[in-house]
This record gives sequence, C-alpha cells and structure tokens, in this order.
Amino acid sequence: MGLISYLCAMKPQEDIPSPVLHLERQQLLLRMEYEYEKEEFRRQTESMGVARKVKRGLCWYPVTVGRHYYNSLNQLVLEVTRTEDTDIEHAFEFGRPVVFFRQDYDGKITYYNTQASVSYADDTRLVLVMPGMGAVLELQAADRLGVQLFFDETSYRTMFEALADVLRAKGNRLAELRDTLLGTSKATFRELYPVRFPWLNTAQEEAVNRVLCARDVAVVHGPPGTGKTTTLVEAIYETLHREPQVLVCAQSNTAVDWISEKLVDRGVNVLRIGNPTRVNDKMLSFTYERRFESHPAYSELWALRKELRALSSRSRRSSYAERESLRSRMSRLRDRATALEVQINADLFDSAHVVASTLVSSNHRLMHGRRFGTLFIDEAAQALEAACWIAIRRADRVVLAGDHQQLPPTIKCYDAARGGLEQTLMERIARRKPEAVSLLRVQYRMNQDIMRFPSHWFYHDLLQADPSVSHRGILDWDTPIDWIDTTGRDFKEQFVGETFGRINKDEADLLLHELEAYIGRIGGERILDERIDFGIISPYKAQVQYLRSRIRQSAVFRPYRELFTVNTVDGFQGQERDVIFISLVRANDDGQIGFLGDLRRMNVAITRARMKLVILGESETLARHPFYRELLEYIQELHRGE
Repeated sequence: MGLISYLCAMKPQEDIPSPVLHLERQQLLLRMEYEYEKEEFRRQTESMGVARKVKRGLCWYPVTVGRHYYNSLNQLVLEVTRTEDTDIEHAFEFGRPVVFFRQDYDGKITYYNTQASVSYADDTRLVLVMPGMGAVLELQAADRLGVQLFFDETSYRTMFEALADVLRAKGNRLAELRDTLLGTSKATFRELYPVRFPWLNTAQEEAVNRVLCARDVAVVHGPPGTGKTTTLVEAIYETLHREPQVLVCAQSNTAVDWISEKLVDRGVNVLRIGNPTRVNDKMLSFTYERRFESHPAYSELWALRKELRALSSRSRRSSYAERESLRSRMSRLRDRATALEVQINADLFDSAHVVASTLVSSNHRLMHGRRFGTLFIDEAAQALEAACWIAIRRADRVVLAGDHQQLPPTIKCYDAARGGLEQTLMERIARRKPEAVSLLRVQYRMNQDIMRFPSHWFYHDLLQADPSVSHRGILDWDTPIDWIDTTGRDFKEQFVGETFGRINKDEADLLLHELEAYIGRIGGERILDERIDFGIISPYKAQVQYLRSRIRQSAVFRPYRELFTVNTVDGFQGQERDVIFISLVRANDDGQIGFLGDLRRMNVAITRARMKLVILGESETLARHPFYRELLEYIQELHRGE
C-alpha cells in the first residue's frame, strides 16, 4: 500500500507510528483543504452576486478611493471607505489579501489585476498596502468600484513551508521538539522550588509552576470561565523573570489583541506585529508601526525617504550625466536610511519583553533570524497544527493554552477534517502526554446549575463553581436554565444556502417574545441601572441576521440595544453575558441536526451565561441525540427540584 493510501485509510484517532509519518499526513490533509478552499473561492467568485458577498462580510461595494501615501514602514498605501451597509460585520483584517473590481450598470463584474493586502481596517475604512503607483492611479480613475477578500495563498504557503522545515529538521532544537511533541517520549520537567501566587487558586498556581518547570512543552487546559487568560498572563509575567523576551501567538488577530491588552495592563512591554482588530489608541500604541514612527530616529528616516522619492522621480527626467550623479547620491542616502531602519528595528525588539503576533505573522520579514526561549500559543485548540509549527520553529520550548472541548479550527473540506486535520497539536499532546497538562478546575462565570451539565459531559465532573458565583441569579425563585420546547407548534426550519445554513423564523419570533417577557420580569429600569447584558446566540448565520433585523426594528428593545449582542456561536467564543438566549433552529421530521452534532459548539453556547440560560428548540428533533436528550432531562430535573 502506498503512503497516501495508507494515510487516507488510517482513522484520525489512531496513533501514527512516527512523527515523520504524522507530518506527512498533515501535509496531505492540508493540501486537500487548500485545494478545496481554492476551488470554493473560485466557484463563489464566479457564481455569487455582489449583494450576497456584501451581506456575508466578504466584500464592500461601492467604495470610495481616498488618499494614498507612504506609511511609516515605507509601504505605499491607499485608503478606501464605504458609505453603505456599514452595519454589516466584515471579515477584513490585517494581512488578508484583497482584489478590486468594477461593476457595470448591467451588473457585469470586471476584476482588476491589482492585488493588495489589508494594513488597517475599521467599520468604514480600509488602509491597503498597494503593489505600486500604477495600480493606485488606475483605481483613482475608476468608478463603481468594489473590494473583496481574495484567496489567501500566503497563509497556506507559510504552513506548507513550516511542515517541510519540521520534516527535514535534523540535529537541532526543532528536531528535538518534533520528536518530543509528536513521538512517544514523555514530556520532561525541571525541579524548581514552587512559586506561590496568593491571588491565584490552587489549580492556576499549579499550572503556572508547571509552565516554569517544563523543558519542552506544557499545556494549560482552561474550560469556560476558569481564568485561562489570567493564568497565562501570570505564566508569561513569571517567565519574563527568567528570560529576557518571549513570543506570544494565537490563531486570530482578535485573540492576539486580547492577550496583548492584558499583558500591557500588567505593565509588560509588548511589541505587536500587525494591526489590531479593535482600533483604539491603547491597542494601536503597542503596534510595531506606531512604535516605529514614534522612535527618535524616525524623523530623519522620513526625511531621507522623502528625498529619495523626489530624486528617483527627478532621475527619470534627467540626462545621462545627471542621472549618474543622482545615482551616487541616492546610494549614499539609501545606505543611511537602511542603517536607520536597522537601528530602529533593533531598538524596538531589544526593548520589548513580549513579541506578539498571529501564528502566520510570526513568519513576518521583521521576525527573520529571531529566536525565543519560550513560545506561548493562546487559543491553541482553534489553530491548525501546521500553523503552530510556523511559530514553534522560532522557539526552544512551547506552552499551549486553550480548551479542545470548545470550538475547533475552521476547516471547510469535510474529508480533510474527518481525516484528522481538525485534531489540533494541543489536543494530540493533551491525549498522549497527560503529564504535560494542567486542568483549571474552578470557574468564576456561571451559576453552578448552568455549569453542572457541561462539567459532566465534557470535563468528567471536575469543574466546580467558585462560591462567589455558584448561586448567583437575577430573579429570586428563578431556575437558572429553561428549555422552551417548540414541539407541537408546527415550527419548521428552512434551508437558505450553504454558508448561511438554516433559518426558523417562528422560533426566532418566539425567542423575542420570551426575551421581552423576561425583560418585563426583571424591569427595564433595573436592567439599565445595573447594566444587565444579554446574548442572543444561534449556530446559523441566517437566524442571527433575522434576529438582528427584528431587534433593530423593535421599539420595545430600543432602550436596551447597547446591552444586546446577537451572534453565532463562533462569534461568542471567549465572551460571557448575564443572560443568554439560544435558538437551535433545527426542526424536521427526520431528526437531522446538522452541525449541532458538533457538541463543542454547544459547549461554547451554553457556557456563555453567567446567571440565566434560555434554550429554544424542538425536542422531538433534537432529543434523538443523546447529548440533547440528557440536557433536556437535566433541565427538567432542575425544574422538578424547585
């Protein structure tokens, strides 16, 4: 049997005999995902209309082209703004590639050859890194312009390069980490005198000490509400007493922003590679670009670059003899500019305690040649293994933090996911090297009745609620969890497209009716005074958009809108609210529940609630699955015990 046939035939949960075979399998599965996603992008580009792309956050149309200039990193950038559909969430963020198009009056779309990348994005404005002035002038002369996300070749190329580097590593630290993380040997630890952290609980303190003692790898497993970020920040802070600098990464820009902000609040000097998703002065202040232009030597560098551009323009109009003179002068200016860039770059990196980036951005040109004693990967359970290896190449040891019982990586190719691409490096290490894992067990978010079911199903009944939250609630004599059963109401789901999935408008309307009634029970004045916040969750985008539009149109909900968040399960990862309403949508005669069968999503959904959880769903459809049947029985038992 050939290698590919062998790898495809092997079940993903089976242990692959060697690190090399495992990595070769990862290459194959990643190639399957790459080909699938590339083909999906091509198909959607050809078949999907502009209006649908705008609604899905993949496209802005129309856009206005604004000013162009050279930023502090000497990149030619172009500002683009949108004035329509500004309330639609978009997926544009730092580093993502984009293309421009023009839509004729008859609807025909023509794409420009220009490919740019996002440097900065907010709700209405993009700053795009452009390939040259010709592209800028072409776009400034055009009308009826739009911009859309392009297929991200760079991320895939970087992951393939990382896997190849790990495979061929020999006689170096990367080879040792590969064989330790993927092989059969146990993780090893130094003997150190335990450090006391009176402000942490026992499990958190043990986790920090485990990180400090780890020679190769440590895993901080943080179930919902257990203070995973607090523990990780403490571990990073304490590591910096022993090492001059560490690398902190995560899969998404949002996760990098979150951990960076917490570190900055702790007084740590963070250098953020890339621009943040939440754009404010505090977040921007520790980005590389903002620090670069704040450096004392930057004014001289800016003047040199300005003079070089002027001389370059003049050179194109000069005689041969004058050109030779200009070339000599420009060469001296370039040498000085390069020396200043090297100086500024060295100063910024040398003064930083933490360098923070996404996993893919850890391959940024600014990082070339840099190594770190310790790499921390936050939200590691959401990162593809190949993405983790991008950053691991730069480190001597790795600390993975997250929860593999919550959201997995986003994988579009079903066969690749089923073949094992969905299994993360953190999950693999947690299963094969339990000695490296520290489980955080005390949670500070949920009423214990909300916590008890996910603790039983996902965490072997090991979680416990801190006394400060165990009995907290909003109303006296109120059960913390309700299931509003829609069986018998003739509510039916509808399929509205591959990306948006399902919608159940009757169930959504019932949810809003129940939400209004619950607000009435609490009292609007109390909600506003105490800032009681609400989360409305559905696994399906179509249901989320319908709920958002109904809430926007409702006069009843107007006073509370800033206290409402309506989003998919994925959009709620890492968040929490006082009250959570969940619309499960599925209602059919066949008992089909689709991706509700991925129970990790439901773990995220039900563990967002601090004090009250309300689930709407048709038990006749859902209770055919053992998870939903047991959840329903658990809630019914709670009500019987009132």
